[in-house]
Amino acid sequence: MSKVDEFEELRPLLFSIAYRILGSVGEAEDAVQETWLRFDASATRPASAKAFLSTTVTRISIDVLRSARVRREEYVGPWFPEPLLNDPYQDPAHSAELADSVSMAALLLLERLSPLERSVFVLREVFAFGFDEIAAAVGRSEAACRQLLVRARRHMHAGRPRFEADRQERQELAARFFDALREGDVVGLRDLLAADVSMVGDGGGKAPQLARAVVGAENVARLLATVFPLLARIDVTFEPHEVNGRPGAVFRDRDNKVLHILALEVLDGQIQTIRSVINPDKLGHLGPVADAWAVDREVKQARREMTVQAVTDNPALRSTGAGIKNGEQRWE
Repeated sequence: MSKVDEFEELRPLLFSIAYRILGSVGEAEDAVQETWLRFDASATRPASAKAFLSTTVTRISIDVLRSARVRREEYVGPWFPEPLLNDPYQDPAHSAELADSVSMAALLLLERLSPLERSVFVLREVFAFGFDEIAAAVGRSEAACRQLLVRARRHMHAGRPRFEADRQERQELAARFFDALREGDVVGLRDLLAADVSMVGDGGGKAPQLARAVVGAENVARLLATVFPLLARIDVTFEPHEVNGRPGAVFRDRDNKVLHILALEVLDGQIQTIRSVINPDKLGHLGPVADAWAVDREVKQARREMTVQAVTDNPALRSTGAGIKNGEQRWE
């Protein structure tokens, strides 16, 4: 095999390692590219390309994560990982670990770990690397890596939910959710949501986002049933799609540009969390990105037109000052 062939064969694995350490598609791709440059520049061929490349991408990712921590502390609003629609690395022997570790919930738990703990956990628990390989990758002794793994497991297990739905249950529940969303069915939506469901958006200050998390089945159902018919009115469409291995959807404007991503977390037979990623910096890898501010202006105009129409159709509303307010949410 040539160096190029060896590298390309291992590229999916390298990206998957880097993405789980970094939570960013762009940063993971950059880490993989830097790994290739170092591999290509090496004067000798390593005995194991996999060991060399895995070590290199891990060390690069650790360095990037340490600098990214500062940026994330200054981030405007909630920070979510960049959505991943398709994981390029597949391994039937570890399919469950791969799927679980890439979910939004798991990646947010990984954010609690130190860069070294996170790297050791990913290499061992997700990709089943030996401790000798992990020690070489992170530059610590095997004993130190074992201790790092113990601490990482403790943090991860403490934050994991007790009851998680299987894949078929998640898909069936998501299908019902998106059907109710298309119809603006408040009751149908409410029945699928956990009593303490939360809906949170990541705009990063670069797109309209929820001013605060919306909590409670009634509040979330009314917000969804109000906003999405307005989006449909201005030709925004959505297509259900797995997001980070969990049910979700890609929303697009009338020009088919990506507007935002919706990701659902299903626990104990109900939707527990709805996460929306609308920060354009986190969507560029999915294709051309919509102007979310322009869409927001159109939504507000559509709401005003619907309010005027409602008052025109029902003059009694004029005396009460009522309008279409149910589920309306303040945006930043």
